[in-house]
Parts: sequence; C-alpha cells; structure tokens
Amino acid sequence: MDGRAVLVGFDASPAAERAVRWAAVEASLRGVPLLVCHAWTWPYPLTPRDQDALEIVQGMGALALDEGVRLACQIAPGLDVRPLLVKGTPPGALLEASADAALIVIGARGAGGFDKLPIGSTALHVPAHADRPVVVVPADEQRRSARIVVGIDGSPASEAALRFALEEARLREATVTLVCAWWDPAALPGPERLPFTDPEAIKKQAKARFAAAVEPCLADYPDVAVERRFVMEHAQRVLADNARDALLLVVGDRGIGSSPRTLLGAVTRAVLHEAQSPIAVVHERDPNFEESS
Repeated sequence: MDGRAVLVGFDASPAAERAVRWAAVEASLRGVPLLVCHAWTWPYPLTPRDQDALEIVQGMGALALDEGVRLACQIAPGLDVRPLLVKGTPPGALLEASADAALIVIGARGAGGFDKLPIGSTALHVPAHADRPVVVVPADEQRRSARIVVGIDGSPASEAALRFALEEARLREATVTLVCAWWDPAALPGPERLPFTDPEAIKKQAKARFAAAVEPCLADYPDVAVERRFVMEHAQRVLADNARDALLLVVGDRGIGSSPRTLLGAVTRAVLHEAQSPIAVVHERDPNFEESS
C-alpha cells in the first residue's frame, strides 16, 4: 500500500450508499484518504441556453456529493474525506479520477435503470476499462462472514486477484477461500462429448496448474488462513455460490482462453450479474504491486 486514496463514486442511490460505507472502511484500514466523486451532467439532449438552469443542475450534484461526504465521515470519524465534483458521465469521471487512486469502489447499480436490474452500465464499464482494482458493491445489505473468496484458473489475472485477496484478508483479518473450478469434456452429454479423453489425467493436470498458480503467492502471506476448494463445476456458478455470504469475491478481469482484446471474460461478466457479495475485479497488471516492487 503506497498511500494513494480510495476512490468511490456516489449518486445517492442505495448501492452507492453501500459503496461509500465499504470504501470508508477500506480507506480507514489502509490509512489513506477517501475521495468521494459525483459526476453531474445536463440530463437532456439539447444544449442548455440558460446558465441559471445549468447552475441549478450543478448545485444539485453538489448537494448529492455533500451527502456522500457526510456519510463517509459518519462511518469513519477522523478519516480524510475529500469531495470531487466532476461534469461528465460517471464512468468517464471515475476512470479519469482513478489515475491517482489505488482502488475504485462503485455501487452495482445507480439511480437510473429499472428496479430489477442487477447491475448498471457504470458497474460494467468501469471494471472493463480501469487499470486498477474495482470493487462493485450491491445495494442489498446482509450479514457476512469474515471470509474472502477468490477464483483461480492459473491465468496472470487470477494471480493478481489472489494477491489482492490476500492483502484484503490481511487488512480485514479474514480468511481466504481459493476456488478452482474445472470441467471434464468427457462428461458432456450426447454429440457434444469429446472422444478419447482421460478424465483422471485432465483432473490431475488441473490440480497441478492450481497448485503452481497459488503456492508461490501463498508463501508471501503465511499469516493468512487459506482454504482450498477444487471442484468440477462451471466457474461462475461455484464462485457465486461460495461467495454468497462472503465479505468479498475476487476475480481477474479475464481468465484462460480469453482473447487479449476481451475487456472482461465470460466468468467475470457472469459473476458481476449473479453474485450477491461485493466483487473485486483485478487486472493482470495491478499498478499497486507493480509500482511498489
């Protein structure tokens, strides 16, 4: 941790309030400032001709930002909370402001959209385009265990996710559950089944890759309690199930088999829609570790 701020987006929605609560605790644990950002923009396609009307919209944005700052100060008294009011879209404002931040925290859905929408456009856009970890916090509040779940598949992004999860566990005095999900092509039904496969050999190879991916990193965190789960199941399903009551689910931005041009892999997109816990999306090159090494 290099002292850079935690950045959180706030639009006064229930999920944004939960995001501010999560971010305030995170910044307090890290001993860094919290930057509360609100993006405001003229809500109509026509350019405003009345400067007073534009100032009213900006003033409403300032009031929303004040509420976010007040909430953060209430959650973590004594925390250095800094307001940031930006004209522009929420994803653009957060991505630009994140240049000097170690972590971005956002609500799963903002004030727009419809009631049953599980995740909003900002919560998809920011993790896809950010170059540092992004935590997406759901609006629903529930009791959570002191446990962090991380998906492992041997990819460079999952290695970065593991290191992030271990750092968070150390900060929050939590345990870490490592989940490696694999599938057997020979188990597919009907014509989709692949011939001439050796299920035991595939399982052995997957276990070996799992161990090779985690052991070097675990050696750097001997004080963190770790549980390993190696399961034959679709990754997005088992990750969402294992993290149902977790403090945090951590995944890489894309796993093995994803194209370098893919912004978010299929598993990451699925858990963003399905998981009920806060989700951290970590990129292959996490500047928090690169710049401190």
